[in-house]
Amino acid sequence: MIMASTGEWPLRWWLVTLGCVGTAVLVAAGVVVSDGPTRDPVSSARAQRAQSTLAGVAVVGERSSRTDYQREAFGTAWTDAVDVADGANGCDTRNDVLGRDLGDTRRGPVSTCPRAVVAGEFRSPYTGEFIVFRRDRRAGAVQIDHIVPLAYAWDMGAYAWPPTTRRELANDPANLVAVDAASNLAKSDREPAVWMPPNAGFHCQYAVQFVEVVGAYRLRLDAPSKQVLAGVLARC
Repeated sequence: MIMASTGEWPLRWWLVTLGCVGTAVLVAAGVVVSDGPTRDPVSSARAQRAQSTLAGVAVVGERSSRTDYQREAFGTAWTDAVDVADGANGCDTRNDVLGRDLGDTRRGPVSTCPRAVVAGEFRSPYTGEFIVFRRDRRAGAVQIDHIVPLAYAWDMGAYAWPPTTRRELANDPANLVAVDAASNLAKSDREPAVWMPPNAGFHCQYAVQFVEVVGAYRLRLDAPSKQVLAGVLARC
């Protein structure tokens, strides 16, 4: 048997140690990546359609906030009496969206829905934060956000709409997403030029949905927000 000299062992020991550390770092990094928020599943074709829609949207120089906005102008919150997807199905809009966006759900009857979500879990697309929802405990931790804020829509043309169209925008699932409460409060009625989701991995999905809703309801866009949305869509 050939014995290594005593001077070789420290070098070999350090090489082994560095190898183990490197492996540990890679494994840890893999865990972080796999456990993080998934990137939005926007197809290139859908992003290109959104780019075409964005090109045809009417633009104003800057947003001018009107002083006559009232949430009540968009109807009773989460009413089921609307002619949009999932409308008039016997469940209020909030529970429709919770049922769509949350996983591992449990259902039960409430006054506004016979099959309401009473428990579930999801990862907020705005932050990647994992949230467990319980109707009987901190139900407000999960909120439903209007991707195109109602106050922004009001400023961009909805003030002149008939009440039925405003109700449809407020309850259209294409304009709604379940998110964490903190993000919803931070966003408020801010437009894309001022606020985008902290989770950059959701920017494509957010931009596509924003443009699709603006295009479908023929809203205007402020020029800075159009520039932001165009930049996001170009990278999708």
